[in-house]
Amino acid sequence: MPYIPVERRAVFDAALAECARHIENEGELNYCIYAMSAMLIERIGQSYAKLSMCSGAMEHAKLEWYRKKLAPYEDEKILQHGDI
Repeated sequence: MPYIPVERRAVFDAALAECARHIENEGELNYCIYAMSAMLIERIGQSYAKLSMCSGAMEHAKLEWYRKKLAPYEDEKILQHGDI
């Protein structure tokens, strides 16, 4: 996953925090991810490369989520309850 410079993160963090404050379930999160990608394509134009960029970003974000959040959580639960 590409890590962006701290100063570029500041451009997005306030808007993302505001959006996250309102999300209450998986469907709403899914909608926000889809809608943001659709808005981006509306702004930059549609081509295979640009559509693929969005799905690639979604896939890589999913992998980063697993690596940084879900796998450590599972490791903690293995220590608590034993491995399978």
